Amino acid sequence: MTRDARFEDGAERPLRLIAADAEDLQVISALVQDAVFPVGEMKYAAKDRRFALLVNRFRWEDATRKRQRDRAYERAQAVLSFDDVLKVSTQGVDRMEGDVVMSLLAIEWQPGADGAGRFELILAGDGAIGLDVECINVTLQDVTQPYVAPSGKMPSHPE
Repeated sequence: MTRDARFEDGAERPLRLIAADAEDLQVISALVQDAVFPVGEMKYAAKDRRFALLVNRFRWEDATRKRQRDRAYERAQAVLSFDDVLKVSTQGVDRMEGDVVMSLLAIEWQPGADGAGRFELILAGDGAIGLDVECINVTLQDVTQPYVAPSGKMPSHPE
């Protein structure tokens, strides 16, 4: 019988991280590398100036321990949200195709004047999401218990 893992199994708690500068953002970018999400789980609330994704992220923070204990790799659903967003643009993303699954490779930061700048969410297949923002204000929060990664494997990027 296969059962999904629980945070209690490793005495862990769900992630809740906030990035307020470029160094913090690097940590969040590393933790969402290879996260997957359907286009329909991408939302921009212009009135609230918030862009959010519901992603299924690979649990990179636990991968080494899983490999050492010969246990299954895990994913968890998480909300990745960006506040103080002024504009959203996309490349290679058809917003009308809500069921298409995208893979997030990295989050890059391009600083501008007075703390403002632009996030580039780099997607597999040459896609990208651009977010013009007033400042770095990013949150990553797990919203489900970990579950066994359907592939059973750690993501890899052959050259």
